[in-house]
Amino acid sequence: MKNGIRILLTITAFAYLIYGEAWSGIDMDNLRLEIMDVEQQFANMAAKKGVSEAFIYFAAEDAVIMRNSRVYKGREEIEKYFDSVELKDIRLKWKPDFVDVSLNGEMAYTYGKFEFSAKDKAGKPLKSNGIFHTVWKRQVDGKWKFVWD
Repeated sequence: MKNGIRILLTITAFAYLIYGEAWSGIDMDNLRLEIMDVEQQFANMAAKKGVSEAFIYFAAEDAVIMRNSRVYKGREEIEKYFDSVELKDIRLKWKPDFVDVSLNGEMAYTYGKFEFSAKDKAGKPLKSNGIFHTVWKRQVDGKWKFVWD
């Protein structure tokens, strides 16, 4: 009897891993497109209105960012961080290479390449590129905001 239950539980677990999206009743492809759209809105705002304004707008109240090996917790600290940045002409371009969404449709994550450029106080150009990772969470009002960047 115990072996039968173990086998049934194992089969159920594997089936859920394989067919979890279908069982959730949520259109995962549509949610992935939704997240890609939010990422595009985020990138567009950064290009048009500035990186600082975009990050503050798309941050959840309890969002966390890590910059220069330091963690900034909450939208207020994130805003203070951007106020302290002494760079000019900041440009940040990115596009996700991958997006996935939790089975309940409440969390998502993206990653991809970014390109950063700016000028320091003396006007010296700065450039870097790398890989970004963002975690998104659906808010009570239905909007997606990042909780980790």
